[in-house]
Amino acid sequence: MGRRPTFDRAHVVRAARDLFWTKGYDGTALPELEAATGLARSSIYHAFGSKRGLFDAAVEDYLTAVVTPRLALLTGPDGPRAYFESLAHDLAATDPDRRGCLLVDAAAGPAAHDDALAAVVTSYRCRLFDAFRDALAARGDHDADTTARVLTTMNIGALAIARVDRTEAIAIAHAALELAAPEVTALDVTATGAPGR
Repeated sequence: MGRRPTFDRAHVVRAARDLFWTKGYDGTALPELEAATGLARSSIYHAFGSKRGLFDAAVEDYLTAVVTPRLALLTGPDGPRAYFESLAHDLAATDPDRRGCLLVDAAAGPAAHDDALAAVVTSYRCRLFDAFRDALAARGDHDADTTARVLTTMNIGALAIARVDRTEAIAIAHAALELAAPEVTALDVTATGAPGR
């Protein structure tokens, strides 16, 4: 019987998540994971099986801690407006090392040749589309499917471009807000501040 882990798994996963979020899966080396998590390589492999196993745990944490709370905004009154206001705010104000989206980045990287990860990314996109469609349908949008698809694409585009052009990412979020909530004429969010998530 193996030894019980003597580390805080949630802390390790969160540290790894933030590193993967910053550098991407392919750009993150095991020595960097050792430094970020405080675990030796052997402990990482014992606890998670591989670098990929740790990444999978990080993705699960990302879905729970980042994706689900933002999607919950779509269930409230003025859901699309609240969602894109939150996105634009985060793009303008969050940690400069944490740009874009862990899952969008994975779609452009390892998910292209990994069926299991591709399924996670596809599930995220479907959840996003469904949440937009439901919010739009609830307010009586006559073509909720088309509008939801456009908003999903704009959301993913903003998160993808945030890696290299924060100002454009914020502009896309503003444009999506105008499409999602046309009664809104301006946001109380500026293009100053740190690059977004």
